[in-house]
Amino acid sequence: MTEVITERETLVTAPNFGLTKFLDPLRVPPVLRPHLWWKQDDLTVTMRRTAVQLHSQLPETEVWAYDGHFPGPTIEVRSGKRLRVSWTNEIEGKMPLVAVQGPIAQAPGNGPGGYRDADGNLLPGFEIIDGVPDLPAWTVVHLHGAMTNAGNDGWAHNAVLKGFSQLTEYPNGQQATTMWYHDHAMAVTRFNVHTGLAGMYLIRDAEEDGLELPHGRHEIPLLLTDRNLDTDADGALTGQLLFKIPVAPSGAPIPFTGPFNLVNGTIWPYLDVEPRWYRFRVLNACNSRFYRLNLVDETGAVHNDAVRIIGTDGGLLPAPAELPTPGLTLAPAERADLLIDFSKFPGQSLRLTDTSVTGPTEPDLMQFRIEDSHRHDSFVLPEKLSRSYVRLVHGTTVPEDHGHVFVGLVPPGTAGEPHPQMWELQEVEEPPTTLPAAGFIQLTDPSTGAVRTFQKVAQLFDDTTTFFIDHGRWAVWNLVHLGGPTHPIHIHMSQFQVLTRKQLDTQGFDTIVGGTSVPLPAPADGRPIEKYEEGWKDTFQVQAGEWVTVAGRFLGATGEFMYHCHLLDHEDNGMMRPFVVHPPEVAKFHLHPGGGGHHGH
Repeated sequence: MTEVITERETLVTAPNFGLTKFLDPLRVPPVLRPHLWWKQDDLTVTMRRTAVQLHSQLPETEVWAYDGHFPGPTIEVRSGKRLRVSWTNEIEGKMPLVAVQGPIAQAPGNGPGGYRDADGNLLPGFEIIDGVPDLPAWTVVHLHGAMTNAGNDGWAHNAVLKGFSQLTEYPNGQQATTMWYHDHAMAVTRFNVHTGLAGMYLIRDAEEDGLELPHGRHEIPLLLTDRNLDTDADGALTGQLLFKIPVAPSGAPIPFTGPFNLVNGTIWPYLDVEPRWYRFRVLNACNSRFYRLNLVDETGAVHNDAVRIIGTDGGLLPAPAELPTPGLTLAPAERADLLIDFSKFPGQSLRLTDTSVTGPTEPDLMQFRIEDSHRHDSFVLPEKLSRSYVRLVHGTTVPEDHGHVFVGLVPPGTAGEPHPQMWELQEVEEPPTTLPAAGFIQLTDPSTGAVRTFQKVAQLFDDTTTFFIDHGRWAVWNLVHLGGPTHPIHIHMSQFQVLTRKQLDTQGFDTIVGGTSVPLPAPADGRPIEKYEEGWKDTFQVQAGEWVTVAGRFLGATGEFMYHCHLLDHEDNGMMRPFVVHPPEVAKFHLHPGGGGHHGH
């Protein structure tokens, strides 16, 4: 076993920070199959403080975990089988994080430790994030991707303290899919999830069964996360979780990314596999890191031709899709259902690698060690997957009678706000007499060429609710990105498909005032929608300058739900808003301010 490096200089420069790569086997979370155990339709999952070893060369790390597992147990259910879960909070003590922020240029950058000097004093510019050490375990669970009534959805304000339970009911009336559960407590989601509160949830159905996909020990969840760790006075890694974030020159904290990549709670694990097809349910469970996944051998040669994408957030694709040439980019909260054929590589080792990394982060995520043998594998890659899949098209499979929602994503620094913002927009008949005007955006409709004027009507979570959608109706969400980082936008309650992706010229948006000085010209064609992106999804990458439209039907659940950026630091700092789904018969009796929130009626 390689000895842990303790010299501070080596810790700063070595991409593995003294830890041996591929030393520890991949951990596979335990599976809870409630409908197979005495036909039970209820579970109790208990959150508790526990100690885990992220790497065998590290001391133990304190985390908060579901049933004491990091990540939590994989819950596996049958489509249409209702499940009730009591999420019980029995977490002792305060937040197990050291949370600090400091200047970007401060050595050793975003590596471990590096915020105190040898005497334990904070380095210039660094500060402990006020209030984090005092945070109690205040938790609420969101089943991400589930179509369930709002009372079961994990409303952010409905978190509970130790000694209490959150009672939920999941109808599971969805096709076979990969979902996940995680904490969603108001304003502290980024901290709670970072402590370990995440796990996977799988729905099975007859359509999936008929494909005879790899299963049992040949089907494995891969939850990808990144973390940082503290160091002692000698520079040795302590195992303590370190939530260290840099601060931009504007004073705005930058979302967390860490130098250590974990798969199923282990840093750089390995997995022994047979030379045959395997199925991997891949989830990006990071706070804010994007992964660009490639399969490479020991020489660095890429073998993405051995990989097929068979599903995304909301279930199976109509047919297997190849990985994009540069690799598969997964934003936080996105899922990919992957098949890998190891039969071509007996006796070899392959690595799952993130080719998008910058800074002091080791790009390798894990290693596959292929058995040196030739085994019979009866699995044949099917040409067709989901025969129930229908591609959504505006005006046909999305009926003409549908609602529209407009959301503006505005860059950091807009109107003096250091953080990026999410504006709910309402169309108005007349523009202001003088432009730019704060909160007014003029867009040119790509279909008609007409200039449309929109006004910001809400921004913070607790502003007046403005989006109301009739139960059973289709709605097209227009996500208009006026500048800044890529945002993975997650909409609760339904599943969606990307309809269009256009590219905007955003030069007419005045960030000082917070409005357009001239109407933005009609958008041009944007990035093509790849085959694997045509599937059902609940989380969408929206890049700067893009106007993305997604469509979904709000059927099968009602109540007040949330949508937000799934960069958890952005979500906690204002990029989250509510919307309501209610029966149209009730809607006409509903009085609310302004009368302008009837989007979807």
